[in-house]
Amino acid sequence: MMREGRLQIELAQLQYLLPRLTRMWHHLSRQTGGIGTRGPGETQLEVDRRRVQERISRLERELESVRKTRAVQRQGRKRHQWPVAAVVGYTNAGKSTLLNLLTGADVVAENKLFATLDPTTRSFTLPNKQRVLLTDTVGFLRKLPHTLIESFKATLEEVSEADLLIHVVDLSHSRVDDQIEAVESVIKELNAHGKQTMIVFNKSDNLQKRELIDV
Repeated sequence: MMREGRLQIELAQLQYLLPRLTRMWHHLSRQTGGIGTRGPGETQLEVDRRRVQERISRLERELESVRKTRAVQRQGRKRHQWPVAAVVGYTNAGKSTLLNLLTGADVVAENKLFATLDPTTRSFTLPNKQRVLLTDTVGFLRKLPHTLIESFKATLEEVSEADLLIHVVDLSHSRVDDQIEAVESVIKELNAHGKQTMIVFNKSDNLQKRELIDV
């Protein structure tokens, strides 16, 4: 995992933790019969909250620097007038596998949550000699919290700035419709729902013959 991915993970964890610190301290207070709810205990809670908030602010500044760097990179691509396609999809749908197939890259394709955290951009050439840039993105989830979207904004901005979205769908999944809806929901939150989108059905080899007929 690259530095950007680590920063995004830590930011997401701290943003999840911050509103829960008070409840954690209250739970500890009940276990200790009220000791620490005032005085030293309350002071320690304030110290913990301040430290978490300071770290969140620092991470946000570092990720803002990353976003600015990516914006400069995108401007460079535009100067070359190369169209950019962002590969999106539910987690484990096969996005990295598709990117590797089209570009000959060796992006890690793992069957686990958030295997891709740092955007990877590779180029390939169409039959008409047009060069295209293909960007892999983090996998989406159902009911993805807004705070998590904010944490991964540096990564997800690649979706907003793309000329074309390639939506990879795991056709063999039992809740494929829910996954499609989840991806479309995140795309809408990123204000990218008006972009031209190509749907690629993946893992059809995992379907039974009867299921293929239904499709």
